[in-house]
Amino acid sequence: MRLAALQQKNGLILHDADSLSDASASHQLSSPTHPLSTALFEADYWQSRGLVVGEAPGRGSSLFLQARDHEQWVLRPYQRGGLIAKVSKQRYVWLGAERTRAFREVRLTAALYEQGLPVPRPVACCVTRFGLTYEAALLTVRIPGARALASLLSAGEADEALLTRVGAMIKRFHQAGLDHVDLNARNILVDRQGEPWLIDLDRCRLRSAGQWQERNLARLERSLVKFDASQAMTAIRQGYRVI
Repeated sequence: MRLAALQQKNGLILHDADSLSDASASHQLSSPTHPLSTALFEADYWQSRGLVVGEAPGRGSSLFLQARDHEQWVLRPYQRGGLIAKVSKQRYVWLGAERTRAFREVRLTAALYEQGLPVPRPVACCVTRFGLTYEAALLTVRIPGARALASLLSAGEADEALLTRVGAMIKRFHQAGLDHVDLNARNILVDRQGEPWLIDLDRCRLRSAGQWQERNLARLERSLVKFDASQAMTAIRQGYRVI
């Protein structure tokens, strides 16, 4: 994976050069037909070409895109939640490119991906500056056929074996030092083979071992309560201890 930066007018794009160059076989994202530009991070670009194939639940309104013949991407805009969203839903304070949420998430995701950990392959992110503020969006490869753990729990399709694998996965990330500040049942996906993945690394970071690991698990447990699945935490913790 080769991360490269591109500056275009007021837009800064940090991208995986390999992913975008390979795309020339289908949509030719690096060609004059589909140039690498800020437009790739706007819903209108993909909708006008009939390439939006779905939408994920959640406040960010992530879109699923048919980026290649056999590969889909996820376009996720960075959006605020809570009371601060009433003031500004999409704008963040500009403190430099490397301190933007998008650049931090892409670099972190790429580092974990390179270690073989189950995170989606990052494709690119875009930061558009507006003086003292900025907006951002992220493109990642969609995990084929994946469903959120929350959905599986609600449907009664998460058995003990799966939950044990979820716990083992979380432990792997903790051993790598990942503090996932929003570990919840929606940010854990399960692919067609029943293997769990971790998504949405916004505001996450790498740290030395500490009490944050238990805080991650406690946050996950609170999210399970919302799906009437608090009992699932027993198997998750069992898998967490085994590895």
